[in-house]
Amino acid sequence: MADPSTSPPLTRASVFEARELIKGFVHHTPTLTNATLDRLASTPAPAPLTGADGTAGRKPANPRIRLYFKCENLQRIGAFKIRGAFHAVERLKREPGWEEGGGRERGVVTHSSGNHAQALALAARTNGIPAHIVMPTISAAPKIAATKGYGANVVFSGSTSVEREAVVAKVVEETGARLVPPYDHPDIVLGQGTLGLELQEDARDIIAAAAGAEPSHSKNIPAEHGFRAAVTTPKLPESKKTNPSLDAILAPCGGGGLLSGVALSCEGTGVRVFGCEPWFEGADDAKRGYESGKRVEAVSTLTVADGCAPRWANVSEDEIIAALKLIYERFKMVVEPSSAVPLAVALFNEDFRGLVEREGGEDGWDIGIVVSGGNVNLEALGKLFAPKDG
Repeated sequence: MADPSTSPPLTRASVFEARELIKGFVHHTPTLTNATLDRLASTPAPAPLTGADGTAGRKPANPRIRLYFKCENLQRIGAFKIRGAFHAVERLKREPGWEEGGGRERGVVTHSSGNHAQALALAARTNGIPAHIVMPTISAAPKIAATKGYGANVVFSGSTSVEREAVVAKVVEETGARLVPPYDHPDIVLGQGTLGLELQEDARDIIAAAAGAEPSHSKNIPAEHGFRAAVTTPKLPESKKTNPSLDAILAPCGGGGLLSGVALSCEGTGVRVFGCEPWFEGADDAKRGYESGKRVEAVSTLTVADGCAPRWANVSEDEIIAALKLIYERFKMVVEPSSAVPLAVALFNEDFRGLVEREGGEDGWDIGIVVSGGNVNLEALGKLFAPKDG
């Protein structure tokens, strides 16, 4: 991995630079809208909310919400992780002395049970660089097969972070490969942030078209990006003619690389960014760490949103599953459970919905939803939606 001290500064301008570096390697994925989900998000809960003591609580929020879905489930390898992996490799290639010192032959290494494993394997293969991927033995068989399919040398380890890191250290000792971590490096963060730029620009064009304002970006996305942005015409207030932009973005938070990158992409724009997590069994470690001012070092949780192991908004397992089901049935898209967490926040988190109602008023908010990936374990998905006993 490139020395962090040589990385560009963590600014919005650096996210634009990252986009230039990786634009030939990643898809400009579509930004889509869905009228049914807009309507559901703009409908208050059917009954007064119940407090923790079982008594009637506050009146349900009644916000006006329009949603714009950034579909990274249609990205290469099926997830946003490809952005950070390609940016990290491109930055590494530019490190002084790396090529001359045999860095290309020694390759790269990481530890991952899923999307980052596949992303780094593909980025390395594209550049003719060996990739060593340390994967827990409990990793899903389709993800192991996909990683090997991209040409990586898969090395197995135990499931804990200590066990993974020990195997990585051994690989580095034996091969001299450079570590490309899944999320906690500036080059990874800046690469992931490029999806935030696309979401803002695509949503701005959709909003401008619906409000009768002039779009600021061409809707004709270059063919090499693979997709075109979807431009629809939701009903919008007159105020959007002068400011056809998002009010907020909801992004899932696992390791934090995606959320950090999206936040950087919104620097100075006025777009608010909310980190979305499940709270089951303490999976909301980022929120708790932020509020306490101390990093939560270890989390043990069986949340269905296993990729989600600024501002924070949390949801329950049932709410995540309900949002996931809506995406499958109403949006006709295949997404991972983690990708449903931001939609679950927009639909069910009353603190967030109340904020939109108070600050958005009659005009409401235009909200970007980051759909982080679509690599689904079909067997696990079947169990998730199977009828409950009794």
